[in-house]
Amino acid sequence: MRLGVNVPNFGPGTDPGVLREWAGTVEGLGFDILMMSDHVTVTPDVAERYPEPFYEPFTTLAWLAGITSAVRLGTTVAVLPYRHPLLVARMAEGLNRLSGGRFVLGVGAGWAREEFAALGVPYAERGRLTEEHLAALHAARPAGGGPDGSAPVPLWVGGGSRAAIRRAVRYGDAWHPLRMTLPWLRSVLAEHAAGHGGALPALAPRIALDLTEAPDPDPDRLAGVGSLEQVLGDLDALARLGADTVVLDPYHGDPELTRTPQTAWRALAAVAAHRRTAP
Repeated sequence: MRLGVNVPNFGPGTDPGVLREWAGTVEGLGFDILMMSDHVTVTPDVAERYPEPFYEPFTTLAWLAGITSAVRLGTTVAVLPYRHPLLVARMAEGLNRLSGGRFVLGVGAGWAREEFAALGVPYAERGRLTEEHLAALHAARPAGGGPDGSAPVPLWVGGGSRAAIRRAVRYGDAWHPLRMTLPWLRSVLAEHAAGHGGALPALAPRIALDLTEAPDPDPDRLAGVGSLEQVLGDLDALARLGADTVVLDPYHGDPELTRTPQTAWRALAAVAAHRRTAP
């Protein structure tokens, strides 16, 4: 099972220098993929969680492609209703070719009502639009790969709804649920398998990464929250559930923490060190 990192591309402590350090840290620790979130305009509802400066993910990842060599790059998640699907396909294919086949397109339906309004996209129609855009993306993927022989861009379908897992099966290469508990994930996977003859989509979840000195006793804790032993146990559990890639998210909702990324880097280093030495 491969591990990745969701890097904050926003907040008062984030600038090009810090993003460069993030990329060097993630690649240097041996993580497989570096991912970023997506917002087009930072409306008040977005700013509460992800304030300015907010670096647009496609351009930022294209820049990071030029200063990295091995780590994959991706969106977690690009909000599909915000852009024409053929534009998304064009940007994803271009970034994939320019990075040497390292791009993963994670997509989702979005949640920020005020941002939808600012962009003139009907919030109530986001599910239908996501479905239509996924169908268009799927149809636009070059059969057999790109013109240079490269493989198609992997498409991860994000979201925690039953509709999201169905979309992942129909259009995507993996289901990409975000920040969940393990009991919930087991329940959803079992429910889906029961209704689809045991078939399950490929799994590439994004979980929290919040290390605590003492174990977290909460039975409903998010996966990735707790002592190092608990987090490593969560990763083992996800591997048993069939996860191909797990993306660790060290951002916990406080924008001020973007000023001290060293805390997140230490947590990532602890996980990476144990994974390297584990039997």
